[in-house]
Amino acid sequence: MAIRRERDTGTAQAWEALGGAPELVERVRFAGTGDLGQGPLPVAELARATVAACGLAAGELAAVRAGGGARDVAALVVDEGAVATAFVSERHLRVEGRAPVTFAPLSGFWRTADGWVRTHANYPHHEAALVRALRLPSATPEAVRAAVAGRTAVEVQELVYGAGGLAVAVAAEYGAPQPLVEPVRVTGARGRTLGDAPAGRPAAGVRVLDLTRVIAGPVATRTLGLLGADVLRIDPPGLPEADDAYADTGFGKRSALLDLAEAADRAVFEGLLAEADVVVTGYRPGALEPYGLGARQLLDRWPGLVVAELCAWGWRAAEPWAGRRGFDSLVQAGYGIAAACAGADGRPGVLPAQALDHGTGYLVAAGVLRALAEGGGRGLRFSLAGTGSWLVRGLAAGGVSRGAGGSYSAEPWLRESVSGYGVLRHAASPFGEWRVGPSRWGTDRAVWLPR
Repeated sequence: MAIRRERDTGTAQAWEALGGAPELVERVRFAGTGDLGQGPLPVAELARATVAACGLAAGELAAVRAGGGARDVAALVVDEGAVATAFVSERHLRVEGRAPVTFAPLSGFWRTADGWVRTHANYPHHEAALVRALRLPSATPEAVRAAVAGRTAVEVQELVYGAGGLAVAVAAEYGAPQPLVEPVRVTGARGRTLGDAPAGRPAAGVRVLDLTRVIAGPVATRTLGLLGADVLRIDPPGLPEADDAYADTGFGKRSALLDLAEAADRAVFEGLLAEADVVVTGYRPGALEPYGLGARQLLDRWPGLVVAELCAWGWRAAEPWAGRRGFDSLVQAGYGIAAACAGADGRPGVLPAQALDHGTGYLVAAGVLRALAEGGGRGLRFSLAGTGSWLVRGLAAGGVSRGAGGSYSAEPWLRESVSGYGVLRHAASPFGEWRVGPSRWGTDRAVWLPR
């Protein structure tokens, strides 16, 4: 496999946004061929750039833990076939030979009186809210189609959101610019001193408290787990996770349930926080502050922590999006990406991968790794809209190379692992091999592993 040395504008942009030393981008090489489909936006470039930035951050942390600095960061080879396969990992997943359902029947685009609306009803509580908001006689696509046809897209959007569901009017133009990475606070305090790390595991011994769901956040923490971190995901018992989603993103971590409204569970959680090096959150703005889990609140109590916050619509989003829930498909719709990908018939389209999710996940992991390399003590913010803004503005404007072309097959990067869900066929990580498959969601003990 030929290794190519080429200046990748996207990698340079991502690395600059993360605060990395510009000269380190010259250490990146590319190899192989990937295929993330065709479209009007540079999705393949986003994929390779975010993975390259994450790999570079891992190399930087490895060098620092070995007692070196930027000059000691090893050269990085990014395999574009591995990247393309990992960016659609949910499509390659097989659970005991069964292909998961990526989108539920009531999730999709629907024509309204003045345009289109996108719904998301993959989770039962979101489907129930959609049915309730639209007063559907049955939970069927036909019922949704009839209910929205006489309403405007924004009317449907507000009606469904008001009922606790998820629907977004398809925007004809790109949304307002959002930053790719936004610092929350740098405390000046240093986290726990990290000693040497085993080869290929620069995050070994780092304790990561994972408060994320769905794809972007779990991709970030899955990556940190592969790189050696002890990742413990905590969820509330009343908010179930889809088994297939966790089977895909649960590699490299453990998962436990705690009800923070219960004193005993809160005490356990506080003990975990006190010994954590990193906290990664993936809830809408304002959702965690009542529990004292906003980045600034956490850094007030533990100044040496690294806190990475992730949301859908951006931390500077204007109304009505500020504080709202969202998913990759909804941000594509509301940010103008779906309209940019529309077909000849005018029906909105989608990116060839859930690239906002996966790309943001690798950026979050990169941000955490860079923060650890610099000693900790900071908060960072990321969003799907920020990654989308970069996709439609920064990457497109940067004139990024389209790569080497050639044939691509996912097979070389597919693996089988035994897991709590049975035998999984799954995508390999661009950074190495998993040691074991995931346990079942919510079945692990809420304790840190011995260092």
